[in-house]
Amino acid sequence: MSRFGWFVVGLGLGAFAAVQAKDNPQVKAAADELIGAAKEFGNAVAEGYKEREAELSKPKAKPSSKKQ
Repeated sequence: MSRFGWFVVGLGLGAFAAVQAKDNPQVKAAADELIGAAKEFGNAVAEGYKEREAELSKPKAKPSSKKQ
């Protein structure tokens, strides 16, 4: 099947899924839950990235050269 054929099939399936999701409240609830989980995961990744970036940007303490 050509790329255009797969594109048309994808459009058709997407339109069908959108209509089904619009008409079914259970699907809408599941989609909202999935979107919420994805946003929560994205926020956790961003927070971890910022923490690590701050940790790496701190000036490192130089070891003392005093010997006893």
